[in-house]
Amino acid sequence: MRIGYLECFAGISGDMLLGALIDAGIPADLLEQTARSLNIGAELRLERVDRSGIRSAKAHVEVDGQPAESAGHHHHHDHAHSHGHHHHGDEHSHDHGHEHAHSHGRSWKQIRELISHTALPEEAQALALRAFELLAQAEGKIHGVPPEDVHFHEVGNVDTITDIVCCAVGLSSLNVERWYASAVNVGAGHVHCAHGQFPVPAPATAELLKGVPTYSTGPKRELTTPTGAALLRALECSFGKAPVIAARAIGYGAGTANPEGFPNVLRLTIGESVESGRPGAEAGKSDRVTVLECAVDDANPQVVAHAMELALENGALDTMAVPVTMKKGRLGTLLTVLTKPENAAVIEELLFRETTTLGIRRRTEERVILDRSLVTVETNYGRIRVKVGSSGGERRNAMPEYEDCRRAAREHGVPLKQVMEAALVAFAESTVKA
Repeated sequence: MRIGYLECFAGISGDMLLGALIDAGIPADLLEQTARSLNIGAELRLERVDRSGIRSAKAHVEVDGQPAESAGHHHHHDHAHSHGHHHHGDEHSHDHGHEHAHSHGRSWKQIRELISHTALPEEAQALALRAFELLAQAEGKIHGVPPEDVHFHEVGNVDTITDIVCCAVGLSSLNVERWYASAVNVGAGHVHCAHGQFPVPAPATAELLKGVPTYSTGPKRELTTPTGAALLRALECSFGKAPVIAARAIGYGAGTANPEGFPNVLRLTIGESVESGRPGAEAGKSDRVTVLECAVDDANPQVVAHAMELALENGALDTMAVPVTMKKGRLGTLLTVLTKPENAAVIEELLFRETTTLGIRRRTEERVILDRSLVTVETNYGRIRVKVGSSGGERRNAMPEYEDCRRAAREHGVPLKQVMEAALVAFAESTVKA
């Protein structure tokens, strides 16, 4: 199985990931062409730099020969926004003291339309949209507005749109079946914006990294940006110990800052899992999960439902609740949560806080899962993503993405099941054509 591993010992940002992809062998021409295809004036410039003795690739997004983040984009924020900055590794202010024209910002709807109407491979388009969707959800939660109403300023600018879309194209072209990442170094110190001073990580970054193992070390600089965090989440990385991998390509992507004695780079490794040929692997790949269970007989069902929702928001893989008969014939609920082992402590604390349980059972189990991918199909209700489960190149099942279908059903005033059926028909037709 082809896997990818991101080592975030110096954090992660969009430009660092772009540089790592190029250094690992993604053709620069492909990404330069992708930047131009967005028709937002973006040009990609690449150079080789030294970061504490490590030769790395540095990616720059430019407009009219000037860095995109400063070419006429003055960042004065006055409502829901995402930082998405590219001054990677620098402690800096996001309020540059200039008036900010609203025309420089873009809403989530505008960005979605821009990406949807750009000729991109389906997988790349889905990945870019997912990254921006995660950013919109994070900003919406922070500012108390629906994701659809989020208006991005810096993240709506040329540099961040180009970073995310070009990264999506590069990542999808690698044909990686599964992504892994190390724990994420968020940096230290503070960031400054028009809303005040915040400790690292910035609010949007912190929201996006919920459920992800993080730590803080090194220079007092912001090392992980919202853009980098959103791309990590969009890839659905498994976090924790490094996978057993036979490396085929390694790339180093440089951040802007070059602190002494601290290699400000992101390392990307692409290779084959040495376990992919083990007996039984053809039935699906396996991983280990932590199962948390508790039974409650004195809690309002709405409390249990709320706890399940919060568990998913905090990185749980799945939640289940079934009725059970407890001692003395009392009716109760057995709550089961699946999570990555490294996230178990977070979920345990949540269950103790949100439910009335006095004890939680914990066990580690191995599960066999299908490879997952997203395919975007055209329907009468717009573009709908379909999650495909496959093994050994054979498709086993397909299911339309619930959130896409729900949004389309509301926009068109039709039953949800009607949109889901249309998506499955469109998927079946695309499969026949392929």
